[in-house]
Amino acid sequence: MRIDAHHHLWTLARGDYGWLTPALAPIHRDFSLSDLEPHLAAAKIEGTILVQAAPTEAETIFLLDIAAEAQVVRGVVGWMDFDAADGEARIDALAAREHLVGLRPMVQDIPDDDWLLRPALASLLAAMARNSLVFDALVLPRHLPRLLRLVDDHPNMQFVLDHCAKPRLATGEIADWQGDIALLAQRPNIVCKISGLVTEAAPDWQIADLRKAVDHVVACFEPHRLLWGSDWPVVNLAGGYEKWFAAAETLLAGLSPDEKAATFGGNAARIYLSSRGRNVEAN
Repeated sequence: MRIDAHHHLWTLARGDYGWLTPALAPIHRDFSLSDLEPHLAAAKIEGTILVQAAPTEAETIFLLDIAAEAQVVRGVVGWMDFDAADGEARIDALAAREHLVGLRPMVQDIPDDDWLLRPALASLLAAMARNSLVFDALVLPRHLPRLLRLVDDHPNMQFVLDHCAKPRLATGEIADWQGDIALLAQRPNIVCKISGLVTEAAPDWQIADLRKAVDHVVACFEPHRLLWGSDWPVVNLAGGYEKWFAAAETLLAGLSPDEKAATFGGNAARIYLSSRGRNVEAN
C-alpha cells in the first residue's frame, strides 16, 4: 500500500491556526479530503496519515472525527498540551480514540529551545509509549542536539523526524545539519520523513537543489527508516503535490523496488499503524 505519511486538512473558521495568515495566500482557505483525493488518485496512494496543524486538542478531535468517517485516513498525529498538569490523563483520553497514532508538539514554534529537555516530558513520553503512540518531532536544525538527547533518554519510544528537520536549502547552509542528522540516525528508535523540503528550498527550486539533502538522509537512515510525505497543502506554496511527488520519485530512483515500496508506504504502515507504532526499530 502506498501511504502519504504527512498531510493536513483545515477549516479556517475553526479559528485556531494562528500561523495561517492571509500572507500565505495559496493555502489561506479551507482544504478538505475532496480537495486531496485527486492528488492521491494520481499518485496511486491508498492511505494517509493526517497530521495536526493547530496547537489545540480541539483540532485533534476535529481530525479524529474526519478519520472516523474516511477510510483513506489510516491514522492521525494529533496535538495535546504537554505543559498541562494533567498531561498523562489527557494522553490516555486521546489514545482511547481508534485512529490516534501519534502526538506532535509544535517544537519549532516554542520560544524555549531547550523545551525538549524539560524533565516533565519524561512521564508524558512514558504515557505515550504505554499507549503505543509515536512522537512526531517538528523541529528545526538548531533543535537536533536536544532531540538527540531526548531520543537517547527514551530508547523504547518511537520517534519520527518531520521534514528532515527542515534543512536550510535556500541558503545551502546545511553542514551542521548534516553532522547532526548523521548522529541522530545512529539511534535505532527514530525514523525520518522525506517531506517539507521544497518549502525550505528557493522558490524556483530544481531537483538538484534537493539532491544533497535527500541523498544524505537516505545514506544515514537507509530506506527501511524513511517515510515519504507530501506536506499537502503546505506544499502548494512550492509547486504543489504532483511536482513534489515526481521529484521524490526521481530523487529516490536508485532504490530497489522493495526499498521504494517501503519508503512510499510500507514503513509508514509499520511505524504508525502496526499496533499503533508499538514496534520500535531495530538495527
